[in-house]
Amino acid sequence: MSHRPVPRLFLIRHGQTEWSQNGRHTGRSDIPLTPKGEQIILSHNKQIVGDDKLIKPTNLTHVLVSPRQRAQKTFHLLFSSLPPDCLPTYTTTEDVREWDYGEYEGLTSEQIRDKAPTWDIWTDGCPGGESVEDITTRIDSVLARVHEWHREWFEEGKGARDCMIVAHAHFLRSLVSRWVEFPIKLGTHFNIEPAGVTILTYNHSSLKEPAMTALNLFANHDV
Repeated sequence: MSHRPVPRLFLIRHGQTEWSQNGRHTGRSDIPLTPKGEQIILSHNKQIVGDDKLIKPTNLTHVLVSPRQRAQKTFHLLFSSLPPDCLPTYTTTEDVREWDYGEYEGLTSEQIRDKAPTWDIWTDGCPGGESVEDITTRIDSVLARVHEWHREWFEEGKGARDCMIVAHAHFLRSLVSRWVEFPIKLGTHFNIEPAGVTILTYNHSSLKEPAMTALNLFANHDV
């Protein structure tokens, strides 16, 4: 058994946007954070980032950030108290973008159900966007990389303990479901609000037992 601490994956949902307040599905659209959204992420910086706090920057070995400005701004505000040369190395990648809502981009759930009364993203996906199978394949590919990074740390001492993904609601809820080896549709039960922090890890110091330690910590419950 490894003597190293069990690795973790931190999931950070971006802060509040105007569309998150209004309940509009925000996938490809590049919507900025609201001033309140920025303030809440800055408070996270003081509360949870630091050598003696929940997220220790030097423990982060791989950070994946969605290209959308709401995620990019969230990442940089989260670590804004650090000197520029101490910012965790990160990769901007479409692999962690939000679920592609296709024809439903910018619409509320009520507006969508005016067109398709029985619609459920968790089973139906989005016409002109990503299906449940599409998002499952994309997330499973991301998690395969994370599991390998964790294995390298835990078994070989390569890199550092923690990874992080800064992304979006439906993507992260789906990812939590796949992490614990559930089908995507059970992501409906994992609520992650703006600025929410989720921690995924493993039970019994075994990389064969993925588990969730915390869900939606420090979130903005006003959406």
